Amino acid sequence: MFQRPPAEILAELEALRAHDAPTHGGHVLSYVYDPGLVEIDELAAAAMRAVQSVNGLDPTTFPSVAAMERDIVAFVRGMLHGQAGGGQRPDDTVVGSVTSGGTESCLLAVKTARDAWRAAGGEGAPMLVAPSTVHAAFHKAAAAFELELVVVPVDQMTGRPAPEDVIAHLSDRVALVVLSAPSYPFAVLDPVEAVAAECAARGIALHVDACIGGFALPWWQGSGDGGRALPPWDFSVPGVTSISADVHKYGYAPKGVSVLLQRGRDRQRHQYFALSDWPGYPVVNPTLLGSKSAGALAAAWAIIQALGDDGYASLVAKAHRATDALVTLVSGIEGLRVFGDPTGPLFAVCTDESVSPDRRVDPHHWADRVKQAGWLIQAQPGLVQRDGTRLPHTTHLTVTPVTERVLEPLGQALGSAADAVRGIPAVDPAAVLAALTGSLGTTGLPERLDSETAWGLLERLGVGAGGAMPAEMAPLLALIEAVPSSVAERLLVELVARLVEP
Repeated sequence: MFQRPPAEILAELEALRAHDAPTHGGHVLSYVYDPGLVEIDELAAAAMRAVQSVNGLDPTTFPSVAAMERDIVAFVRGMLHGQAGGGQRPDDTVVGSVTSGGTESCLLAVKTARDAWRAAGGEGAPMLVAPSTVHAAFHKAAAAFELELVVVPVDQMTGRPAPEDVIAHLSDRVALVVLSAPSYPFAVLDPVEAVAAECAARGIALHVDACIGGFALPWWQGSGDGGRALPPWDFSVPGVTSISADVHKYGYAPKGVSVLLQRGRDRQRHQYFALSDWPGYPVVNPTLLGSKSAGALAAAWAIIQALGDDGYASLVAKAHRATDALVTLVSGIEGLRVFGDPTGPLFAVCTDESVSPDRRVDPHHWADRVKQAGWLIQAQPGLVQRDGTRLPHTTHLTVTPVTERVLEPLGQALGSAADAVRGIPAVDPAAVLAALTGSLGTTGLPERLDSETAWGLLERLGVGAGGAMPAEMAPLLALIEAVPSSVAERLLVELVARLVEP
């Protein structure tokens, strides 16, 4: 019956997995969220197995899907200070949906806001206003749902948008304002309360993207920071219209599961797609997907049931202690500094330009050397904002509870890597670009790259067959900074596309 023995197939899968970054043990400080509890993995696997054949498309046929979603939404609503019942007014009621991840939550938040704005009589092209630190998912959403995206520059030293700068862009055409709690690049908690007050006064929707912070910040204040109070940012702020929070980040569920909460039942119904005008079964989709696995939903439900408020508080405390320790450690490394004033279990690191050039540490060289020692921290390119100001290139660290167990070897790796690259100048983007264009026999890159030209440039940067990445990423990141975003994006598309081409 089988073309190949199952045991042989599973052995091959294990061999393939051996090339992946480790998802447990704290060596990867981005993408993965490890609570350090084996029992959580086992519980998630068992829950996913129990619903392996269930289609999440139709909760009337599979009522377990509706029951689990109700429980998850109820927990997150309470966590984020949403109305537990009808509220003072019917449109105060906070309701929500479980989605396939943060990107889908963000897409649906934008789609809902656009349709609600149109239903309220909005005319012309709708607008979405957000800081330059807003997640890429909102750029995708603006493109997909045809909103004009207005990007507000943030402060060069703190990464924080000024409330008055955001408010200055409000108008009748604005369907949605988006702020972050916190932002992914720099872990900045945006000024939600001040902007929300003005949005509420003008009847403009405000979404808080808490995809990364939603399952951490509710317990953050009580777990460290010397008792420092966090500014209000969730549904306790009257002008907040919707919030996204990923369960597959600090909720510790497998990828991909997120929650999108919206204030007001009638408003939230704009999120749905429904169709009866065809000869098949009536279609009602609260999310972008139709047929979908119930596996991540079941795993998230089981983990929330197991951990509850006390379990999450305990895990946040571990992540908080580890974050404080790492911030202190990095702040003590000559040539580096923590960027801005981060909030939550993540932060970014940049060059400390207050020291002499021979004592500075470039964060991208640092990340490359840390990787050679067996740890993965995430390099982020710099950005020239739309007002001409520049945000520095940085390296991002996402901290999880398990990080607390590996602080000593991680700290040694971070310090040794900084010592090894101290004084080495950052890769010069202009020099990288000049070398590549010279290899093409031109004075600049074409505005439009075909696949072969794009791949040829990537190969010159050390990208190998099958998309194998170069040993050092700093030159590639420098190129991304040097070229127009459209060219950088075309190169990155080519890189990822080649990864999966047979």
